[in-house]
Order: sequence, then structure tokens, then C-alpha cells
Amino acid sequence: MNSTPSGFISVRFEVSGRVQGVYFRKYTKAKADELEMTGWCRNTPYGTVEGEYEYAVNCSLDQRGNGRYPPEVTEFRHWLCNVGSPR
Repeated sequence: MNSTPSGFISVRFEVSGRVQGVYFRKYTKAKADELEMTGWCRNTPYGTVEGEYEYAVNCSLDQRGNGRYPPEVTEFRHWLCNVGSPR
């Protein structure tokens, strides 16, 4: 982003299934980097992967809370739920 952000949208997640040993964290970070999101993810002792990523937004006060996510956040959420690691 070219200007100072006026806020952040945070995506917290925990993904289960076949997520450990398939480079899920690596691909999650790569997708977040591609979408200019920052954050972290880690394996849990329960066999899941949890994390939190943020996306910087610029919007006026009257645009906040309109119920719509920026396309980058929507894409990241879709990726977590439907794509994930290619392995």
C-alpha cells in the first residue's frame, strides 16, 4: 500500500485435516505475502494449524463496518477453506 493504513482487518483461523507435514504453513505464508498480508501460523499439538494474518486498509470512518471485506481478505479466506497446500 502506498499510504499509511487507517486500520487493519484480522483473519484468525485454525485448520484441521491433513495440514501437518504437507507444507501448509509455508504455502499459507506465501499466499499471505502475495496478498500483502502480515502475520503468523503454527502447528498445534492437536494436529491443526492456527494463525492470524492482518491486512492494512485505508478507509474513511463512514466506510468501516459496511460488512464487506477487501478482495485480498476474501481471497485469503477462500484459499484457507478451499485450496491450501497443493500436496
